[in-house]
Amino acid sequence: MSSDPTQTTASLWAAGEPAPLLTPQAPTDGSVAPNRGVVETVQNAAPGFHLPAWTPIEWVGYSALVIVSLLLTAVAVSTLWWMLHAWRSRDNLAGTQFRTDDPLPARHSFTLLVPGRHEEEVMGQTLDRLALQDHPDFEIIAIVGHDDPGTDRVAREAAARHPDLIRVIVDDTEPKNKPKALNLALKSARGEIVGVFDAEDEVHPRLLTLVDSKFTETDADVVQGGVQLMNFQSSWWSLRNVLEYYFWFRSRLHFHAKSKFIPLGGNTVFVTKERLDWSAGWDADCLAEDCELGVRLSSVGANVVVAYSPEVVTREETPGTFMSLLKQRTRWNQGFMQVLGKGEWRKLPTMRQRFYARYLLTMPFIQAITGLLIPISILLMFTIKVPTGVALISFIPLAPTLVLLAVEFTGLAEFGRTYGTKVRARDYFRLVWGLIPYQVFLALAAVRAVYRQLRNQNGWEKTEHTGAHRDAEETADNVIPIGSARAAQPEGAFAMVSGEER
Repeated sequence: MSSDPTQTTASLWAAGEPAPLLTPQAPTDGSVAPNRGVVETVQNAAPGFHLPAWTPIEWVGYSALVIVSLLLTAVAVSTLWWMLHAWRSRDNLAGTQFRTDDPLPARHSFTLLVPGRHEEEVMGQTLDRLALQDHPDFEIIAIVGHDDPGTDRVAREAAARHPDLIRVIVDDTEPKNKPKALNLALKSARGEIVGVFDAEDEVHPRLLTLVDSKFTETDADVVQGGVQLMNFQSSWWSLRNVLEYYFWFRSRLHFHAKSKFIPLGGNTVFVTKERLDWSAGWDADCLAEDCELGVRLSSVGANVVVAYSPEVVTREETPGTFMSLLKQRTRWNQGFMQVLGKGEWRKLPTMRQRFYARYLLTMPFIQAITGLLIPISILLMFTIKVPTGVALISFIPLAPTLVLLAVEFTGLAEFGRTYGTKVRARDYFRLVWGLIPYQVFLALAAVRAVYRQLRNQNGWEKTEHTGAHRDAEETADNVIPIGSARAAQPEGAFAMVSGEER
């Protein structure tokens, strides 16, 4: 038989037989043809996992990118979880509100403390509005500085208009701050429950009645009411500041109260006189006296209840300038540092509570780190070639961040519907545009807080108020009435977050 495959194939064709399949052969002259080379056997290949052959600098850089990506993801997911707590179920949403339709009869007496310093533009109207409360048993104490004749004058004029309700106390301590003023007024408070308001607050006339009912319903030691900034259209940063308050009081504080660890708000907070006497009032040396009080009360198991009904929230304004906002956020961050260092949170009974406390008190600085790393990470992703696995991990934070932005979009729309304010297309644009700049701002405030703390600069940096949240033609009757269409439960995308129909 011929060994020539060509002749064999030709003879088979001539005989009408099928030809065999031809197997490609490698070139005999040593040349290389595609798919015709000789397969090499890998020698000395050790089985198992092999570390990448990176240089030390690459190891440091890639590892840092992975750690930053995981940190950003954890922060975004936890923030998202807290923001949506109130909407995760129908029961959660119902449990966040006051009993507005049929409150229980009044059973407690109240003392309302209103400290003011250089607040002559807004304090008089605030005191007049507080005097309109429909509760049968309350008093108002306005605290003014001995070196502040303007605020003293408007406070005394308001006291003259409401002699049976308003008293004025002069604070002559030096240096002055809010907790000192509160502690001074606490000594002469006659009510069973003490409430705190800021000098620019717009307070609903039924608030005390609803708070009284909440104390009776829950046997609470503390009731934290809702506070809402209103002037979201004033600037790009006021928009994000307003949304921060919306999610904080509407949802996040309820989560913290349920977890039995809560930093209280600075106003619209009501504490039994018995608990305040036990705690000797507020910590006069802390720049976040509200947070510090909440931590101490949580550590002894106080029953703290949070309630947010849109129609009766206390309305406020964002700081008037970017520098004022920076000072305000610096003061809060520095106060959180003081509370963390004081260590009262270590007395919390469970490890879970202590974890929440540590995480929450360090959150401003976690935000600072992540705020600085977000733009750096984005820059690195698009300018430096990294291994595929590292690149995939670096994109993980993008998913919760986009969801977070979508939730903020929905929250802004719901805010507009709830408070009867038109949200324009440019507001949504500013929401997106301001995402990274606002994170950088938070980082700057945290860095400034660390700098002040290291230099032992504990002076109170006051936030100026001009009444931007008040309409020039607003009257005492221009409030959202309970039970009105505007005060009704908002209908929007949040209605289906929990998968249930409200």
